[in-house]
This record gives sequence, structure tokens and C-alpha cells, in this order.
Amino acid sequence: MAAAGALVLLAPCSTHRVPPVDLYPERQAWAQQIDWSVAKQEATSVLSAYLALDTSNPPGRESLGAAYLASILASEGIEASTHEFAPGRSNLVARLRSEHPEEAPLCLMSHIDVVTAETEHWSQDPFRGTVDDEGYIWGRGALDMKGTGVVELLTLVWLKRLGVPLRRDVVLLAVGDEEVDNLGVRFLADHHWDDIGCSHVLNEGGVGVEGALVDGLTTFAVAFTEKGSFWLRMHVDGPPGHGSTPMPDSAPAKLVQALDRIRARKPKPTFHPEVYTLLGAIGERAGGLTGAVLRSPTLVRSLAVGRLMDNPVSRALITNTINITGFGGAEEPNVIPSRVWAQLDIRMLPGTTSADMMAELHELTDGIDGVSFEVLQDLPAVESPTDDAVYQTLVRRVQLEWPDAAVGPLIMPGTTDSQILRPLGVHAYGLTHFLLTPDELRTMHGHDERIHVDTLATGLRVVLQVVLDLAAHDKPGG
Repeated sequence: MAAAGALVLLAPCSTHRVPPVDLYPERQAWAQQIDWSVAKQEATSVLSAYLALDTSNPPGRESLGAAYLASILASEGIEASTHEFAPGRSNLVARLRSEHPEEAPLCLMSHIDVVTAETEHWSQDPFRGTVDDEGYIWGRGALDMKGTGVVELLTLVWLKRLGVPLRRDVVLLAVGDEEVDNLGVRFLADHHWDDIGCSHVLNEGGVGVEGALVDGLTTFAVAFTEKGSFWLRMHVDGPPGHGSTPMPDSAPAKLVQALDRIRARKPKPTFHPEVYTLLGAIGERAGGLTGAVLRSPTLVRSLAVGRLMDNPVSRALITNTINITGFGGAEEPNVIPSRVWAQLDIRMLPGTTSADMMAELHELTDGIDGVSFEVLQDLPAVESPTDDAVYQTLVRRVQLEWPDAAVGPLIMPGTTDSQILRPLGVHAYGLTHFLLTPDELRTMHGHDERIHVDTLATGLRVVLQVVLDLAAHDKPGG
């Protein structure tokens, strides 16, 4: 059970068998017309140039990336437009139209902005797009998520080049500000979603990782929901005074008391009702004692839960978390302020509401005078169904490409742009079609982020196959 601490990273689908979704060999004939060695070279070149554009957020400058993507689409004769949501910050929307649409559009979504990079700690310049002798493309955003953006862009390009007849529109969305405030997707949701009209969105979320759960076993995760995010500022009021005279009822003293109670809380672990089947599928592949435990929900709850709760990552994924992320209110060191505050990042499992968490906070701070709460953000967990044909196609394509992998739906602990779209009725699924080593995965938001050219090319091929399954007519010519 060495890997038990990570087991809850995934919540499984209703069955561990290959989903009974129809795949279409006739549609896949289009992909066989591509020279994939040439396609890999093109993808490498496009991503290298994209990574060389510094779209670090803050400040963003996503218009640089939007213009770059738009220029490639224009050279291919693909309809595209940019939408500025702040000075120097734009989204891109591109569309391949179906002549006779039979279904609502399918969206391929990525974000243009990237997190900042501490250049002095990198082996390569994070904003040069260097391709090294081993075939790695270096740069901030290679994994999160310009690599996926290039895969989605070139999927649209190849559909157009091949003249694939479509049964639904395929829409490319490249948005800004995902890493901070989701302003880009919020702008599209508020002002353009009726025109975009996608019923399904493919976005970032899970990823394939070697040995993530069990040594030697590859696991792919498809995000079907994200923990709700409830951000608060807890204010505490008290009498002001001179710093030389400690007062037990001062605002800072009461804030410390409240935070001590919050840090000491013991949340109850909660397993998503679908968790046990994927664990069983992993157990079937693992064998031995580990496999026996994973195949039994009772043994998972009784034998694995302790290790899950001891690991901060897995603990976050089976509990509602309250994390203290900032403080304010004190100015001069010799003055006791009348008001201080702490910032709380609360993440809620599906089924938990912000009202539930607020009730818990009031209970935790009961008896401490002067405590109040200011809501900064309240986004509930909204699930997309795992019996949806789009989700099942994603799972099936991964299993065909990596037949020994365990595949199932992921409850994302963090937030992506999908959380803004699911409340609109959109079925959003998150999967980065890259198989990574743990070392490669750790470079995401870290130093030396990079992706291998073969990994990028495989991702392009699989995503194109997914889109052909979901959007092409059965026969060339429609």
C-alpha cells in the first residue's frame, strides 16, 4: 500500500470495463491520411514559437498569444475572431462549421496565460521555446497549457486540411486569465455564449501519469467536476490600544484564537460514491494484497483511509478543506488595530454547500466576539455526467491508446475554466492527453517545465481521433 496516500486522486466511473460507446472506424480513416512525422515537426515548431511569447499572469498580455493563434488559423482559411476583455488581454474564438449540423457544437478549450517563472532557477530560458537534443520543448506553459492549446489548434487545422465533413461545428476557445480570476471565460460566458453555443467542452483537468497510484501502473484521470471554491475574508473587531499593553480581547488576539480553532478542526473523510469501482479496476491490475484491498470498498474505508488522511494531497481530495492563505489589518508594530482579517480558501466536495461551510465556521468561532465573514467568491461543485457519450469516448480512446492504463473520472481539487461553464448547462470534461512521468508532472507550475515532442505528437493524434469520433460524419463526403 505504498501508494495509498494518492489513491483518492481519482473517482471512478460506474464501471471499470471499457464503456459501451460506439467508435467509428470510417471516421478514423481521415487520421490515416496524415504523415505523423511531418505533423510532429509542425506541432513542435508551433509550440516552440507559442512558448516564446511571454503571457505570464500577472499581467497576462494574452493578446500576444491570441494574435499568434489567429495568424495560423487565417493562413489555413479558418474563421476566427478575438475578443478583448481588458487592455492587452484577449480571447480567441475559431469555428469550423458543419454544413448540416446534427448536434450542438463541440468546444476545444485552452488558456493562453501561464503562471510566472523564476527564470534564475531554470535550466533553459522559460520564454524561448528551446528544443533540446533529447527532444524536449522547454518553456512556461508547455504542460499548462500551451501544449494542449497547440494540440487543439492543429486538430482544427487538420480537420480543415483534410476536408472532414462535420456533423457538428467544432469551436476552438483560447482564453485569458485562467490562472488568476477566470476573467476571459467569464467574459465569453456573459457576452458571447449564446453565439458559441457548445453543449460540450473539452478542457484541461486530469492527465496520464506513470506510477501515480501503483508502481508500474499508468493512470489517466478525466475531470468531470471540481471541488467548489468558497473564498472568505474573516474579519475580527476589538478595542484598539497601545502595543505595549497586551489585551486578551484585542482583535489580533481573537483572530489568533479563531484561527487556532480552524486549524484544529478534524474534517470527516467523504468518499465520492463512484470512487470504489475504479479502485477495483486498479486492484485488478495491481494484484496481491494491494489489489485485494482496492477491490473492496470496506477495506478501502477501513485500511486505506488513515494513510489518505495523513497525506496532505489525498486528504484534500476526500475532505472539505479550509486553508488560511493571508492576513491583513495591522499597520504599525506599536498599535493594536481595531480590525484585522484572515483570508480563507475553502474547497468543497460535491454535495457540500457554502451554507454548510459557513455553519461550520460559525460553530468553530462560537463565543469569540466580533467575528464576521465577507464572501469573496462562491462557486459550487457542479458535476458533468459520466454516462455522457463524450466522456465515454474520451475514456475509450485513452484505453485504446494505452490499453494497460486505469482510466476514470477525476474530482479536481483546484479550479479550471470549466467551473464557470458547467452552471450554464455545459458538459465539460478535463483531460490532457499526455502521458507523463512524475518528474515531468512536477515541472507544471514549477521549474524547468517541458514536454517531449513525441508526447506532444501522441496527444495531437489522440485528440484528433476523439474529435473525429464526436464530430465527423461516418463516411468521407458526409
